[in-house]
Amino acid sequence: QVQLVESGGGSVQPGGSLRLSCAASRNILSINAMGWYRQAPGKQRELVAAITSGGSTDYADSVKGRFTISRDNVKNTVYLQMNTLKPEDTAVYYCNAATRLVTYWGQGTQVTVSS
Repeated sequence: QVQLVESGGGSVQPGGSLRLSCAASRNILSINAMGWYRQAPGKQRELVAAITSGGSTDYADSVKGRFTISRDNVKNTVYLQMNTLKPEDTAVYYCNAATRLVTYWGQGTQVTVSS
């Protein structure tokens, strides 16, 4: 089993930056892939960025060039650096851990981009 604890959300003006953190309860190298999803009001949850245990990354087209996913294998933590934030980035952001058999989710952290 994996517990995921997110932090780093908040309110920011357009053009600002935030860094989200997701701390896992076990060695993230044993997890096939970890990622960040988001869900805005009235919309479906969507993939924002993902990173595999081998280090490969994937991003939604809407965040390419602005967001960066990374991980610290010693701290068992995955980060999402979000730059040049836009109002349309406003959503609850969820950390995700995909093992071979089970997918785990964090509790979510709110990101609000507004002037």
